[in-house]
Amino acid sequence: MKKKLYQFIFLQLMGWKIAGTIAPQVKKCVMIVIPHTSWHDFYLGLFTRGIIGLDMHWVGKKELFGFPFGAYFRWMGGAPLDRSGGLNKVDSIAAIFEKREVFRMAISPEGTRSKVSELKTGFYYIALKAKVPIIPVAFDYGKKKVRLGSPFHPTGHYQTDMASLLPFFKDVTGKIPQLGFKV
Repeated sequence: MKKKLYQFIFLQLMGWKIAGTIAPQVKKCVMIVIPHTSWHDFYLGLFTRGIIGLDMHWVGKKELFGFPFGAYFRWMGGAPLDRSGGLNKVDSIAAIFEKREVFRMAISPEGTRSKVSELKTGFYYIALKAKVPIIPVAFDYGKKKVRLGSPFHPTGHYQTDMASLLPFFKDVTGKIPQLGFKV
């Protein structure tokens, strides 16, 4: 019922499309979402998740998961990030992957909705450390299309791997085009 409602709102009323899919067998991955220029990206992700019908996740500092919003954030796919014990973010998130049977983490490598000239590299090193594929996801407001790419397994050669991943995002327009990362 909920899936049908999401499809009606997203596909019919809003006029968006989804191109591609994520195979249910891919139980763990890092989904990089580019461009990230607006808070509107959040509900596009929720609609996409609801239509595809797969659990998708995100991480936030553990303090967000206390009372009164903790249960809601977990229900929305959130995972608390515990950096105690001297762990850095990459190690802490890789530990979440290790503990869970299913963890498809969405992250924006831009790290902000503001204009950036370089992507943050954490997503890459998380995927490498957790031994999971990277799935490119584009929210193209120009074409009103969410594009889901194929799983890409990082090799440890960042520059070479990015040369393979970034063309997926060429000519994609964010909600606020002037803030989008230029491939």
